[in-house]
Amino acid sequence: MSKLTATAPCTAHTAMVEKTGEVVSQALLVRRVAWLTAVVRDLTARLVAARWSPVDLDALACGVGLDGRVLPSKGWMALRRLGWGVSPPAGVHVCDRVMRCAEEQAARLLRLALHRRRLVAAIVATWPQEPGARTGAEWEALRALLPDGVTAADIRNRTRQIRAYLDEHGVLPADLIELEEPPNVAAQVVLAAADRQLVTLERIGNRSARLRVRLPLVEIPASSRDWAWHVLPVALPPTVPPEAALCTPTLRVAKGRVRVDLSFQTPIDFVPATGHVIGCGFDWGLNTLLTGVAGRLTDGRVICDGRPLAYDASGVAAKLHRLRAEREHLAVKHRHQERLLAGMTVADPRYAALSTAWQRIGVEHERLCARIRNLNKALAWSAARWAVDQAVAVGATVIYVEDLSTLEARGRRGSANARLSGQVRGQIVEAIRHLAAKHTIAVVSVPARGTSRYCPRCGQGASVLKHCPAPDRLAERGWRWASCPACGLSCDRDWAAAERIVSRGLLGQHATRTRRATGARTIATVVEGNVARARRTRKPTRAARRARRTRADLHPRPAARDRAKNRPTPKRPTRTSANPRNNSMTFSRVPDRRTVPAPSPTGGGQRPAGHAPKPGRRQPYRTGHVRNSHHRTGFHHAKATPVLTFTEHESGPGQATPVRVA
Repeated sequence: MSKLTATAPCTAHTAMVEKTGEVVSQALLVRRVAWLTAVVRDLTARLVAARWSPVDLDALACGVGLDGRVLPSKGWMALRRLGWGVSPPAGVHVCDRVMRCAEEQAARLLRLALHRRRLVAAIVATWPQEPGARTGAEWEALRALLPDGVTAADIRNRTRQIRAYLDEHGVLPADLIELEEPPNVAAQVVLAAADRQLVTLERIGNRSARLRVRLPLVEIPASSRDWAWHVLPVALPPTVPPEAALCTPTLRVAKGRVRVDLSFQTPIDFVPATGHVIGCGFDWGLNTLLTGVAGRLTDGRVICDGRPLAYDASGVAAKLHRLRAEREHLAVKHRHQERLLAGMTVADPRYAALSTAWQRIGVEHERLCARIRNLNKALAWSAARWAVDQAVAVGATVIYVEDLSTLEARGRRGSANARLSGQVRGQIVEAIRHLAAKHTIAVVSVPARGTSRYCPRCGQGASVLKHCPAPDRLAERGWRWASCPACGLSCDRDWAAAERIVSRGLLGQHATRTRRATGARTIATVVEGNVARARRTRKPTRAARRARRTRADLHPRPAARDRAKNRPTPKRPTRTSANPRNNSMTFSRVPDRRTVPAPSPTGGGQRPAGHAPKPGRRQPYRTGHVRNSHHRTGFHHAKATPVLTFTEHESGPGQATPVRVA
């Protein structure tokens, strides 16, 4: 058994002072929590700024305290063992447990800075001749110095940052301290560093909990009498199961409310790293966001069922691209107005109007950034749920994805799915790991290099795939379709890559390595193998069985008619109606069935976003973009392969019939 950790966002609306029984309103509770976060934020910022130097970062990176002992994992204990501390401002009374919270947050910021420092040092040590296009040898030298878990997006962003510093100063930065200022401190209180002297948490039933915490009664507490115990009732969301163990939360103020970020741990079964027979492989495609296949390991070879799984988010990606362009436009205007304000004085008559416009654009830029973050998160979780549902439906015990740290964007970037940033793909991988752990499914990343280059049927050494725009345009140069000159394979480019991914995973699962820090599993050794496609046998239809008995043609060709014009064209029959006045009128042909199915008012499951008919408004009769009930992706323009589950017959394994999941 292992534990799955997650965080549930909760809200505390009211509170009660434990000693006096006074009921604290939401507005007063927000002010008192804001006073606490301001005190902790000030202590954390001063501690980080005091230790933002190469000497102190080296002392923290060595992992040994002043007494020669190894630094513990808890941040506040590590800083105290190093002898780093900060005193509260004069006239402010803060207990030791509040100091712990500030030291814990400072230690986390400094340890994150160590990761960025090592990344910057590796890029500077292997600085290429052309930063925008590294060679293969330069990539290998850089990978050898990078820490684990670094993605191509991190390398690209840090390279741009270093190149901007080089263009401005003419030399490469010697350390992270020259490249960045001390990081900003979030207005929050990490209560996990405290004990019962500052906070307690008790679960009451399945849907509520009681948080007991000490809060200041005034903005500047001068003594212990200015602190009091407050009891905050917290409603638990449905995502927190009854068997979950609650952890100490984090307090913050957002949008005029007290947010309680409640962490909880759920017991799950242990997932082995090897011994998998059925698996799913997903490729970060150019035609679609995710393209996958299901494969079975049989007698040392991988057999796929010949059914591709696709999650197309072109509509959502186009919207994200438009929002990012608008965000960049607002950022340019905001910086331009800031430069104009710097050259004016308060007495200038244009200063007031320009300052108001500058603040308004800043607020709009923040709202647009939040909108992009929310859309990225929703897209990531929608794609992750779809991928895990497909794995559960086919009975897979492992999901193989491309390793983002070895994935570098090359070639055409005009596709809407290809424009999605690496951050979105990283969120999808984390969401897949979280959801797959609940179903006891392992998630393993495999090397991405060469998955779209070589044929999955012939193997790596036999033939290189030829990419073209479409199957009927093989002579032209493109990127959507893949064709093999050796074996004649012709399929979607992403489909062929997904088959190679699941083949690398199932054949090389003995080389799976688990990272101790994060628990992520990867396969660094590439094991190639040919992939075979075996379609499922389908039960013959009633017409086919009747034709087999009577030895008749299943699809007889209609008899040829005489097309000679030897008689007048007969009149079309008139449509009869219940109203006698309409019987003499002619109507155009009415379609036999609706092209767009009407939503069921009593259907099970949650309706996708935006598909509920509005009362009092006539719904337009659309003839395009048919959406079925199983396309529940949560987006208007996200199209995905429906989830089909397969049941084996009694005749033997491997014979499966697709059954649609309701």
